Amino acid sequence: MIKDIDFARLYREHLARSGRKAKPASVWDAKAAAMASPGTDSDYAREFVRRVQLHASDTVLDVGCGPGTIGLALAPHVQQVYGLDYSSGMLTALMEHAKRLELNNVAPIECSWDAPWEQVPVCDITVVSRASIVNDMDRALTKLNAHTRKRVYMTHLVGGRFQSREIAELLGRPDTSFPDHMYVLNMLYQRNIYPTMDYIELPSGLAGSRSEAEFIEKVDTRFGPLSTAEKHTLSRWYQQQPEYAKQGGEPLRWAFMSWQPN
Repeated sequence: MIKDIDFARLYREHLARSGRKAKPASVWDAKAAAMASPGTDSDYAREFVRRVQLHASDTVLDVGCGPGTIGLALAPHVQQVYGLDYSSGMLTALMEHAKRLELNNVAPIECSWDAPWEQVPVCDITVVSRASIVNDMDRALTKLNAHTRKRVYMTHLVGGRFQSREIAELLGRPDTSFPDHMYVLNMLYQRNIYPTMDYIELPSGLAGSRSEAEFIEKVDTRFGPLSTAEKHTLSRWYQQQPEYAKQGGEPLRWAFMSWQPN
């Protein structure tokens, strides 16, 4: 029976195999200082926001809020937004952007996925945008459900890779993918929660090449120095489907999941 499978353990084992090391808050603090904009007008942000159902009286918890990409886009339409992040630099950026946008209904919460959430308010809506590669997904889902009255909205990386799966497999590179969205779906199913899901698709990081040479150069930059044999392999792949190759191959996909806690 599928409900007897320990997906929580399988998730943790998969994460360990990926070799992922959590970044300290200082890394994100440094990145925040260079962010002139919260990115609320990006294609990704627009696709996320249009899927969220809101009422003017709602309160929103934005987990892993960063500089406010989603939370600040939602703030004009709700009563209150709480931005939760473990990076004080990101929270500073969040509040600076909120001030510039004349939003007075945004409040920061410095906290991580792994820390206790006693001070985190229960909100009507919780959003988790590109911030769901956590150490313990089972515990994270418990926290999300406990702090949400109406609905959770989450995006999670499909296939667990930011780099092209096709190209990694073509080059025979080891699989260092993160646990993908299927773990989340199955763990919710085991809780008798049945999320809705669709996909946000973005161009591959290899998209936009105007020539075979430029494409191979992009792959070299993203996958590390290429051998002569690997360059020949890429050349053959490019020549078999040049228009597809110019698009960077398959798109980067985010699974957009939403559910009502039980």
